[in-house]
Amino acid sequence: MKDMLRNPIFYYILVPALIILWPLLVWAVNLPNAKQSCLREVAEYHKSQEIMMEILNLDRDRLAFADPNNVAAEFSYANAVDKVATLCRIPVSNYRLSSGIIIKTDENKSQNAKVVLKDVDIATFARFLSTLQLRWAKLQCTQVKFTKKKALPDKWDVDIDFKYYY
Repeated sequence: MKDMLRNPIFYYILVPALIILWPLLVWAVNLPNAKQSCLREVAEYHKSQEIMMEILNLDRDRLAFADPNNVAAEFSYANAVDKVATLCRIPVSNYRLSSGIIIKTDENKSQNAKVVLKDVDIATFARFLSTLQLRWAKLQCTQVKFTKKKALPDKWDVDIDFKYYY
């Protein structure tokens, strides 16, 4: 066997044979797999289109935030948090907002805020956060801290830090 590996004629035959077999392998194995994968992706796309339309039909409130005829109001943490908390059915007594001053650096302006939600479940928190960030694209959540309520299965105190870029 060692003599065969040292013989250059072996490589003169092996390399062209591999070069000939490679396109056959691609044609016989990889091409059908790629076609099946493409068909699977197209089917998932159509299925997701149906799901998105169903979500749109079930939750029309999302369109209120995306109305192109609405004039963009000046951002205010108090208005934003109050509006979304009301939409998510979080009582005024269960959230607290503290916002900082507007900071100017060169041509950029930003403002930090902290929102504390008390006695919320995970689904309500997720809806609150996603609705806030859906409505105001320049609002970024920088930190979230969860504190579990003792003896309650799905009640949390949540501290959320935000930063809004003007």
